[in-house]
Amino acid sequence: MSPAASRGRPGFARHAEALDALGARGRRRVLMPRAGRDFSSNDYLGLAGSDLLRVAAREALDRGVALGSGGSRLLRGNDAEHEALEREAAAFFDAPAALYMGAGFPGNVAIFSSLPMQGDLVLHDALVHASAHDGMRLGRAETLGFAHNDADAARDALRGWRARGGMGRVWIACESLYSMEGDLAPLDDLAAVAAEDGAVLVVDEAHATGLYGRRGQGRAHGLDPSVDVVTLHTCGKALGGAGGLVCADAVLIDTLVNRARNFVFSTAPSPLDAAVVRAALRLMAERPDLRETAWHGIRHAHDAARRAGIGDFDTQILPVIVGEDAEALALANALQARGHDVRAIRPPTVPRGTARLRISITPNVTTDEIDALLADLTDIRKAAA
Repeated sequence: MSPAASRGRPGFARHAEALDALGARGRRRVLMPRAGRDFSSNDYLGLAGSDLLRVAAREALDRGVALGSGGSRLLRGNDAEHEALEREAAAFFDAPAALYMGAGFPGNVAIFSSLPMQGDLVLHDALVHASAHDGMRLGRAETLGFAHNDADAARDALRGWRARGGMGRVWIACESLYSMEGDLAPLDDLAAVAAEDGAVLVVDEAHATGLYGRRGQGRAHGLDPSVDVVTLHTCGKALGGAGGLVCADAVLIDTLVNRARNFVFSTAPSPLDAAVVRAALRLMAERPDLRETAWHGIRHAHDAARRAGIGDFDTQILPVIVGEDAEALALANALQARGHDVRAIRPPTVPRGTARLRISITPNVTTDEIDALLADLTDIRKAAA
């Protein structure tokens, strides 16, 4: 019997064998405690553990905001904090309306399972997030992928679908910043494709909210106003809290309230979480220095990585492609042993043969710590060569 199969009840031996197989390929995931310098989180503005949000949470508790909602939004779980957050988020992101959900993942599931209708097409970037794929599988629309960040390929795919008799609405799905590639979507070009066909552009701003746009409103902010745009802003990354905000036309938001099963049948998010996100949005509007501090570290990392010959990067995410799963895991373990919290990303999160380190630059580390990480990375790779 395998090591994993020797643990637990015999009835789950097949599960244990499957876990052993993952381990043999260097793909078994394990939960790890936080340790070392933060080069793996999505806390892009350093707000998650900040006194700024601690104070906001205490103030919310002092004014009587509840910890739990006690039910779904359609029952008694609809709290004044949820509604205030949605009004303020719509205003901040210059959107017609907003809906607060428990996280970004259920936000994407709700969008793609409920908004595209039968006879429609969801035309998606090949690397769009797993949550979008889950939503598409639950939805009624046809789906079709196009080559990553290739607006011409999207246009060709759309025209081909029309030529084959497609008559419905097209929903073009992308992320504004891809968290495993660290690259930026050509949003203006995709918006032009949408405008040509009257399509809806659905933009997942998870890794752009807070850092990009005039006030951290995301990269889709300010696109061609003639294009119908749906955006998703996660609240657990740069905003430092929890939840997800879908921003869209009021009719689409009302459709989610009525048809998104994971909204209708889920207990509402904590009102306290909503209050904290409200505070984070105020900080985004009032404290441009938060973004300036973050970008100081990001630009320093870009310069240092270029000098070290590690690569040229454009965003706060620095993917270092290793190749094989076991090698990426060994490299991450070696860096962790030196005090750097860097994680190995392996298939199926990324394509086979492209296992990598995903280095995330946040204000939680200093420029000296960034330099130390890159020096250790260079040293370990040279020793292994």
